[in-house]
Amino acid sequence: MPLSLHTMSPKKGKTKKRVGRGLGSGRGAKSGRGQKGQKSRSGVSGLKRLGMRRMMLATPKKRGFNSPNGQKGVVNLSDLDTNFNAQAIVTPSSLKGKKLIDSVKPGVKILGQGKITKPLTIKGCSVSKSAAEKIIAVGGSVHAEA
Repeated sequence: MPLSLHTMSPKKGKTKKRVGRGLGSGRGAKSGRGQKGQKSRSGVSGLKRLGMRRMMLATPKKRGFNSPNGQKGVVNLSDLDTNFNAQAIVTPSSLKGKKLIDSVKPGVKILGQGKITKPLTIKGCSVSKSAAEKIIAVGGSVHAEA
């Protein structure tokens, strides 16, 4: 059905009060602001808040920034060497199972701190350059992050 002026109806729901539209509107003359004074003028909003300034400045604020994305879990090569057997496959879920990381969701990064003596297969984790070199040097393999 095409829209035309005689088929249109007002928007459903509560409508905003239109103030200051003449004496016959019910909200004319002083527009619901009472008599004279600072609160009846335009440009004045929330006079109660002006006295809160000292209290707001005295309240300690939390500093810094918390990212909603979270940071990747960090695991060093020395942790892998102590927690995994030779020829084991290291994935984010296996690291969570050994309680080396808290969550799998933001991802995992393996760093090259410490020594590794066992050949491991790394899958689904991002690996630093030095860690990748050490893993490959002992006969392990690194697959790109899935």
